[in-house]
Formats: sequence, structure tokens, C-alpha cells
Amino acid sequence: MLGKTIAVLILISFSFSCKEKEKQVVVKNASEERPNILWFYVEDISPNLGCYGDTDVKTPNIDELAKNGIRFTNTIMPAPVCSPLRSAIITGAMQTTLNTHNHHSSRSKESAIKLPKNVKTLPELFKKEGYFTFNQGKDDYNFDYVRDSLYSGEYRQNGMYGLLGEKIDWNLRKKDQPYFGQIQLHGNKYIYRKNFQEIVVRQISPDSLKLPVYYPQTEYMQEEWASYLESIELTDKVLGETMAQLKSVGALKNTYVFFFSDHGMRLWRHKQFLYEGGIKVPFIMTYFDKNGNAANIKGQKGIVDSNLISGLDIGTTSLGLGNIPIPDYTEGQDFLAENYQPRKYVISARDRCDFTIDRIRSVRTNKFKYIKNFKTDRPYMQPNYRDEWELTQIMRQAYANGELNEIQARFWKNERPEEELYDLIKDPDEINNLAKDSLYTKELVNNREILKNWIIKTNDQGQYPEGIEGLKFMYERWGEKCINPEYNVLKKQ
Repeated sequence: MLGKTIAVLILISFSFSCKEKEKQVVVKNASEERPNILWFYVEDISPNLGCYGDTDVKTPNIDELAKNGIRFTNTIMPAPVCSPLRSAIITGAMQTTLNTHNHHSSRSKESAIKLPKNVKTLPELFKKEGYFTFNQGKDDYNFDYVRDSLYSGEYRQNGMYGLLGEKIDWNLRKKDQPYFGQIQLHGNKYIYRKNFQEIVVRQISPDSLKLPVYYPQTEYMQEEWASYLESIELTDKVLGETMAQLKSVGALKNTYVFFFSDHGMRLWRHKQFLYEGGIKVPFIMTYFDKNGNAANIKGQKGIVDSNLISGLDIGTTSLGLGNIPIPDYTEGQDFLAENYQPRKYVISARDRCDFTIDRIRSVRTNKFKYIKNFKTDRPYMQPNYRDEWELTQIMRQAYANGELNEIQARFWKNERPEEELYDLIKDPDEINNLAKDSLYTKELVNNREILKNWIIKTNDQGQYPEGIEGLKFMYERWGEKCINPEYNVLKKQ
């Protein structure tokens, strides 16, 4: 029964017909056929996986990918929420550079955002070089585009998520044509399904779970965390079945498989925020040879790479593997290139999330995290769509009743600092803010200057007000929930 249910959830029918910046190091040599590139793009999970050391969850299929490939331990996404992140990844440029930084923007004809003429999405670049392209699942891009120019196959409108790819017409794929494809996995969003508890792989006991220190160790929070882990195990199950189907029809031959999450899990302080829980994600890359068997990358298997990786690097490296010229506007790096130099830092950004207007930036180095809160007049948990959750209401009441300790209560207070600085080695949960500690003044100033220069160099679009049409779309969608002063001009109309 479970297998049938998951087969329905996958929503995939596999009936296959059968000026470059950097020179990449790849398994194949230049004379061989171009490889397939397949992304398993997971929603809303943090690195709570067996191969990342989490003993509360069982993820055998994901662990197998890590065993045979590269497991990256410091992958930092450019945004902590879906649409800005996905807009950045698919263009290879920061969402703040291309004005696609506000969540669920460009969702009406009036508020449509156009990409610069020279900017092409990754699937367009792959198609130009003869690849068959598809996306099985949501696009969720914050710019105007013609989907047929990006992907083959049927699609439909899916509310706020924009366009959603459905059954792929593999007959459109020419014989021996390489492909660049994406398969979206629901991850933590499985819990929104009405029959979620009927299809979980196993029931995880909440009582045995130890939560992050910034959450209260209470029954309701333990149950939420158990459901989250159950959603990961279900995702692992779906991945395994999908991989088996791909292999059975020969679609894994000469294929690089990328497995990664868009951002962290759905709870507060994770999704939508720039702490590690929001922007640090699992990322695994595995190569399958011409026989469909896991093969070496860089001469070995089971590599653990602790270098800083930006989510933007996933697309750039994919282009490199296909021997496709990497555009000058790309802000990602090909981490398999011969002349690759590891990053010294990664910038991330959070702006408007649905109707909640904010602006936060972070600088992530190997050791430190610097966070700049530009709108300190607004609390972390200013009114947002998660207020509708019973769990949020319970937490707000717990804070009002004084039932949270100092660490747990901090995120629910009415004020927040302008700057935050954390030593990620000594303080991985980002609890002890060092911004006012004189021992760390040099580190604070250094990161402050990095961010300041980056804002100027990239002309960070978050420093400018959002257009009236974008705000109008949100105001018409959310009404009285739009309490930020930026909406006042609409309320007067």
C-alpha cells in the first residue's frame, strides 16, 4: 500500500525513448558523450540526515548517494525561502542582483519582473547546447518567462507557486540526447498532506527527541520535530523508488545526480531567516557511469567536502559538467574546475516574505556568521502567515506566560539587534551574539565591510523600495494582515 501511495505522490511516468570561464575536472574525458544532469530538489529540510550524523532519522537511499559521491558539509543558500532562492539558482545570479528578491513577486501581469536581455536561465543555456530539459514540479520563479523556452512537457498554473510541471513527454527527447532535469521532492512539505500520517515510513517516538536549544523541550514541539523527521524518511523512500525507476529504464547512465534542499525546515528561526537552520542545507553529488553504476568523482568515492559552497555554485558546476560556456553574469563558481579557489564567504539575503516586509543580510565565513538587521523597528516574529498555525499560537502564549527561557524567548521579543555575530565553531546554534564583545571588534568590522562593499558592488536591489504593483498584489491577497508601513500608500487609495 505504501509503495502505491508513494508512486502516486511522485507523479512521474518514466517511459523513456531512447567564452568559457573555467575548465572543469570531470569523470569523463572531452571526447566522450555529454553527461546527463539530474537535480533532486527537496523542499524545506535541513541536514537532518543519517549521512550528516543525525541518529534520530533513517535515510538509507540518501546515505547511499553520499557513500558513492561527494557530501558537502557547508552548503549555504543565497536565500532562506523558496521563490527568491529558486530564482537565484536557475539564473546563476543573486536574487538581489536581478530584483527577484521579494518572495512571491512577479505574480501578476502588472507586477511582472523582466530579466535583463543578456540573462538566460540554466535550462535555456542547456537547451541551446542540445540538451533535453524538464522540471517535474514547481518552478516558483520571481520573474516573467515563457516556460516552453525553459522546459519540455505539460504544465499548469499552481496558485502562488506559479507554474508547475506535470507529466513529462519523454517522446520529445531525441535518441541519445543528453538531458538536464529537475525532480522536485516535497520534503518537509509532506506534512501538509491530509493523509501524511497514513504514508509515513515509520512512526518516530517524540519522547526520545532532543530539540535545538532555541526550542522548548515540550510535548508539542517534540511531536512537530518527529513529524519533520518522518517527512524526511518519506522523502528518502520516494527518492529510492524514483532512482530505481530511472535505473530500470537506463536513465541513470552517464548521469550526475545532485541532491539538495532549497532551504531549511519550516519552523521559526529556520525557514525565512539567515541562521544556519535557514540557509545551511544538505547537498550530495554522485556520478553514475555508462553502465548506470555509481562511479568515482575525483578518483574516489565517499568524499566529504567542507569547503564553503554557495547554492549558486550548483548551477555553475552543472554547466561546467556539460562543457557549456559559463556566462559572465554568473555569480556561482564551478567547484570541479581545475583552477577552483574555495570561497572565503557566502552572502545570503532575506527580504519580503509574502506580506511580511523585512530586510536582512548575512556574511557566512568558515568560522563566523555576521547578520545585519536593517529593520530593527520590527521584531523577528512580526505578523506573518505562520501566525495561523496552532503551533505558533501556542508559542506566543508560552512567551506571554513566561514559560520560555531566555534563549527560547529571544526570538519572540519585540526588539532585535542591528548586528549579530556568532562563532560557528564554538556556538553552532548561534546563541551568543558577539557583536558588542570588544574581543571580536576586528571580526565584526571585517564582516561589516564585506557586506557594505558587496551591497555597493552588486547594487543590492533590497536597498530600494518595492514597486507599488508588487505591494498591491500582496495587499489584495492578504488584506488587513499587511500592517507594514510600506502598505500605507495602498490603504489610502
